[in-house]
Amino acid sequence: MTRHLLIASAALAALSLAACGQPADQSATAPAESVVPDANPAATIPTLADEASAPDFSRLAAQSDMLEIQSSQLAGERAQDGEVKAFAQMMVDAHTQTTQNLKTAIESAGQSIILPTVPDEDVADELRDLREAAVTEFDREYIDLQVDTHQKTLNLMQRYARDGDVPTLQAFAASTAPTIQQHLDQATALQTRLNSAN
Repeated sequence: MTRHLLIASAALAALSLAACGQPADQSATAPAESVVPDANPAATIPTLADEASAPDFSRLAAQSDMLEIQSSQLAGERAQDGEVKAFAQMMVDAHTQTTQNLKTAIESAGQSIILPTVPDEDVADELRDLREAAVTEFDREYIDLQVDTHQKTLNLMQRYARDGDVPTLQAFAASTAPTIQQHLDQATALQTRLNSAN
């Protein structure tokens, strides 16, 4: 009797070990694999509540483009530094294209989102401050604005690429983020040069 109990116990132990070695069925709990490409670099700031929905994201992205385009058009007229002027023209061209890409993504996603066509209060304030900048301070103030705006836009793109609610717009955000990072790097380099000259 004792021998039978020992054999039964050994068999149960063997079955338990075998079960531990088998991978659990995770189909019910594993998250679906994302088809959205990763934004580069990865977002490190939690997504804000008003950035995860397609209408809010689209509005913020469009306002950012407006600020980039209109401030850069102003820099084309007022900037003294040749590299700053060249950067400004690049920003006009690049962000005009980004706006077009956003419109295309919205249409492809079947979203009925109407993008703003006039600056909101925050953008209008930034543009007014830049217009009022002294000639001797304009280049630095413009580049400081570019660094700040591109960092905010990069955060926006990265967060929506990760947490957004419309896959087509997530893909747009993910593919746009590396370009915004390049612009940020260029603006930061110009900022460093202009600051070191004083």
